[in-house]
Amino acid sequence: MQIHIQNLTFETIVGILEEERLTPQNVTLHVKISYDYHGDNFIDYAKVSAFLESEMNAMRYFLLEDALKDLSQKLKVFYPQISKLKLKILKPDILPNAIVGVSHTIYYAQN
Repeated sequence: MQIHIQNLTFETIVGILEEERLTPQNVTLHVKISYDYHGDNFIDYAKVSAFLESEMNAMRYFLLEDALKDLSQKLKVFYPQISKLKLKILKPDILPNAIVGVSHTIYYAQN
């Protein structure tokens, strides 16, 4: 089973520049979660979306890379049935002529 969350967009503090530490900016997340679905072990995409936004706002990450690593680890703790996670975080407004960001894919060994 796969969950897709596309264009999860919100304002948060993220970045290393002084202005980025003071002024919230738009970020957009794309998430793809693979897991084995059996009966009642579903993953609620609304809860995942709310968690990601809440955590990014609470942590105020300096680097997107740190956000990816931390959010991925926390999602796996909350949802141990995840077998594969692809997470992308974009900053759509930081450059005038491009949308920039980082992404990674993690494959988890199943017990």
